[in-house]
Amino acid sequence: MTWLARLDLDYTLEANRSVARYLHQGPLRILQSLYPEGDAVCHNVLVHPPSGLVGGDTLDIHITVGSGAHGLVTTPGATRFYRSEAGLATQQVHARVESGARLEWLPLEAIAYNGCDALNRAVFDLAPGAEMMTWDITALGLPAADKPFEQGTFRQHLEIPGVWLERGTINATDTRLMNSPLGLAGQRCMATLVFAAGSAVADERIERTLACARELIEASELRLTAGATSPHKQVLVLRVLAPVTEPAMHLLRRVWAAWRREMWGMSGTVPRLWNL
Repeated sequence: MTWLARLDLDYTLEANRSVARYLHQGPLRILQSLYPEGDAVCHNVLVHPPSGLVGGDTLDIHITVGSGAHGLVTTPGATRFYRSEAGLATQQVHARVESGARLEWLPLEAIAYNGCDALNRAVFDLAPGAEMMTWDITALGLPAADKPFEQGTFRQHLEIPGVWLERGTINATDTRLMNSPLGLAGQRCMATLVFAAGSAVADERIERTLACARELIEASELRLTAGATSPHKQVLVLRVLAPVTEPAMHLLRRVWAAWRREMWGMSGTVPRLWNL
């Protein structure tokens, strides 16, 4: 049996409070809205009760953030792309962020199980004056459990229309990609943190933000496999390679909190779920 699940999540600013409303079809849910930072920022947890995808499954997530609203979305656990016997397993996210709005799309890692056939696709449409942060953390296999990623394909798509487009295909049998120094060099976790804006970011703002990221990278155990850059006037990117998920996630959380302070003058108040 395959699952088709759709979620429409809408954030609006009402009486200076960011309010979330949603509609769902199939096994996708939003838990109770939380306000650990006050009314301005609405924290939500996205739950997929089956906890994983197999061939033919689709998770289709649509998010809108109205002018002045600020939504933060995370997940309670990893998205698991299991071995596929028939067809592609797809998670796709499309978000529209209006002028003056902010979105933080911060799911926990996606795990590519041995034998999966998977697509993880995200498109963020930013109006002028909109800003967002997102990350993508991909774990290839379960090295700690001695279950390597030896067969299968994992596809990634990250797009900010008219500004930024990344597409990648990881084939487990491509040994040059998986193991060579010009590829993943044997690392099995890839992580990316992105700050993006609907308008050009001022040069001094970019430099300050990159500087704080590089300071944290230099203090990290992953300093030889991480870097931060601004490939476009509307985009800042942190890249990390790690043998397993935990050190990459630790660095991304630290940089995310620093970028929040630098870009938005906000503390790095983490979702409660991350402290469990």
